[in-house]
Amino acid sequence: MRTRPVLVYDGDCAFCTSSVVFAERRLRPDCESTPWQFADLAPLGVTRERAAYELLWITPTGTVHGGAQAVAKLLLSAGGGWSVLGALLTLPPVRWIAHGAYRLVADHRERMPGGTPACAVPAGQRPGAHGSRPPSTS
Repeated sequence: MRTRPVLVYDGDCAFCTSSVVFAERRLRPDCESTPWQFADLAPLGVTRERAAYELLWITPTGTVHGGAQAVAKLLLSAGGGWSVLGALLTLPPVRWIAHGAYRLVADHRERMPGGTPACAVPAGQRPGAHGSRPPSTS
């Protein structure tokens, strides 16, 4: 049984990978992080499609938070001033704005610093991914 949350990200995207490395070095969140391409997703309770679509925060009990709420959970786990920002991201209307901002960045991550053309490949067309984008549920 896991005792720490797991942060699942897109290891094929340089922007995503750089963001996670930054968070690990500067924020020091209390979690394990792994690219979805190397994760055993079934025991985590997520599909390849969802993992390719958004950042995921999976609690030890199996609750899955995606997108901006995964970022909020990461910030909350970092403690200090970061946890205040994380808490704000969970409250309406900041939550709604954060969701929109997350989708904007995620959908255009190939244009972000560190982004590569591979970041622009739609989730359903990436190697190992099947189907279309799932809706964000958390």
